[in-house]
Amino acid sequence: MFDWILSVIEGWGYPGVFALMLLENVFPPIPSEVIMPLAGYLTATGALSFIPTVLAGTAGSVVGTLLWFWLGRALGSERLKRWAARYGRWMTVSPSDIETAEGWFRRHGGAAVFLGRMVPAVRTLISVPAGIARMPMRKFLAYTIAGSLLWTLLLAGAGLLLENQYHRVADVIDPISSFVVVAVIAIYLYRVVTWKPH
Repeated sequence: MFDWILSVIEGWGYPGVFALMLLENVFPPIPSEVIMPLAGYLTATGALSFIPTVLAGTAGSVVGTLLWFWLGRALGSERLKRWAARYGRWMTVSPSDIETAEGWFRRHGGAAVFLGRMVPAVRTLISVPAGIARMPMRKFLAYTIAGSLLWTLLLAGAGLLLENQYHRVADVIDPISSFVVVAVIAIYLYRVVTWKPH
């Protein structure tokens, strides 16, 4: 995965960073923790400029979250609960899980969107309850942009600071990113097999 992400960024430049970060929000096993440090490393080599790289990553992340936000808004709470009741095993979500998520979101609102942008797996899913709760679009975008910008800035900055030592990090990151994909699939299959409605 490491080599593929590197080749996309090197070949496509800023649009590649944008596309990968958008994809990361649609298909979470492609981690931003790999994408943005690699992009930051390429800014250290002079292949990319730092600010446009951070902005491209932030923009991709924000656009990716909008899909889930609109999905939550379009489906609504009741329809999503009906789907969970009918297809809960395959979604690995029950109607009560949805109620719990809604309650948590209502208590924490904007802070949940902002902080959720920096938590693996949550960064994608937090958009759904925001959509279900019909959070105003301007407010959702403000918190999403702020959280995404901070996260991409930190990750790209880490890659920039590592500079020539980054090839050593590749030996660690590539197996970890592959493990994340396998772990996500394994957890999903486990939840499907052991799922019980509640």
